[in-house]
Amino acid sequence: MTETFEYIIFYKPYDVLPQFTRERPEHITLADFLKVKEDIYPVGRLDKDSEGLMLLTNDKSLNASLLLPHQKKEKTYLVQLEGEITDLAVSSLQKGVEIKLEDKMYVTQPCKAKKLSKPPVLPERKPPIRFRVNKPTSWIMIVLQEGKNRQIRKMCSNVGFPVLRLVRVQIGNVTLGKLLPGQSKKISKEELFELLSLSPTPKKEIIRPKSPDVLPKRSIKTNYSKKVVSNKNKNRK
Repeated sequence: MTETFEYIIFYKPYDVLPQFTRERPEHITLADFLKVKEDIYPVGRLDKDSEGLMLLTNDKSLNASLLLPHQKKEKTYLVQLEGEITDLAVSSLQKGVEIKLEDKMYVTQPCKAKKLSKPPVLPERKPPIRFRVNKPTSWIMIVLQEGKNRQIRKMCSNVGFPVLRLVRVQIGNVTLGKLLPGQSKKISKEELFELLSLSPTPKKEIIRPKSPDVLPKRSIKTNYSKKVVSNKNKNRK
């Protein structure tokens, strides 16, 4: 008897909560786009005001594997910033930036950051971003392995360039492909694990213990007969 796992790639739109539970009537959740088994959940998070690639599955081992320090995969983000980002700010992002996590200060790990010469080709955000008059914007690509709460937004804000739009486009070698916001597709375990450079764990088989009544009876009889013979010999003496 084996478990059946499903693996889903989803393009999360802007303003969608990364969960199936609707806490308020006005909330838009994953349940508005995905009709899946009750035991399927997102792997990791993507903030409500962020867009892009999400993985969902009922295979708990996948989530556990990706949380292991040596298995953490690079995640690629396209980020639109308010203002024309400077080379100095990009360099600071690459080296690590001090951000606040709850009540403590934390220095982010070194990451890859690159200013893009032109805006990337992406579906329009709904609703569109409100641009400030006479305020330029710029785009960068950030690749990191960490996943702290609102990390990229805090990093960019701390170097002086607030985030206007954030889109995750890749996890490991898994991409959105031709998916549009709100669309999803299933992927096989073999293909997904190959793209994530993970070794698929063998399917678990449920082995039921043998019932006690299947024990060999001959050996029991033989041992019993030996005891009887032994007792008879003692009586003869």
